[in-house]
Amino acid sequence: MMWGRVRPPTVRLSQLDRVRLRRVAVRYAGHGWDVTPGACLARHRFVCGRAGCPTTGCHPALEQWEQTATADPARVATWWRIRPHAILLATGRAFDVLEVPAYLGRYALEQARPRLYGAVSGQLRGPVAITPGGRWMFLVRSGEPLRPELDNSLYVVRHGPGSWIPAPPTRLPEGTVRWAVSPEESRWRLADPYCVQELLIEALEVVTPSLPAPLFPAHLPVPRRGF
Repeated sequence: MMWGRVRPPTVRLSQLDRVRLRRVAVRYAGHGWDVTPGACLARHRFVCGRAGCPTTGCHPALEQWEQTATADPARVATWWRIRPHAILLATGRAFDVLEVPAYLGRYALEQARPRLYGAVSGQLRGPVAITPGGRWMFLVRSGEPLRPELDNSLYVVRHGPGSWIPAPPTRLPEGTVRWAVSPEESRWRLADPYCVQELLIEALEVVTPSLPAPLFPAHLPVPRRGF
């Protein structure tokens, strides 16, 4: 028997998916989060429609996405008028994102929940998204660089200016991006980045499984190329 990579299931997005994606994208924009349309998922790859684009993973549909990303709900609605674009949120504006593997994210969230009723409740309360590939994304207030303990880790990525993340309910070939802590649950507040980083540093010290190194350095705030 020959062993090979298991092909992800074929995904077809419907008209209902497009309407739902548009509604959610408009809601993000209405809360001041800059949105840009992502390439559309077609079977096992993302298609943006740009001639010669070699990227098959999740990526922006617009070449000048940094200039066109907006929190204008009316403008955002027009992007989803015809096609079921992925929802991408520009980082380094309303918020930064700390992206970590599941073992760090799960530990940090489990430790944060009991502390939400203490003196640091407002500092730890913030949205947390999870990709189907197991990457946890903590939305935090922007501008705080990674602390050295995290900057030296190959498993932690800070998304600041010039980067983006896929937002729920965007579908990837492996499944749907979802909220572990939704914006509504956190009342659209953002967590304090220093406090979240403290929890992640604690997680690094407590839980240290053997993981393959990611393909990019942890400190580069560069545009995403997919998951």
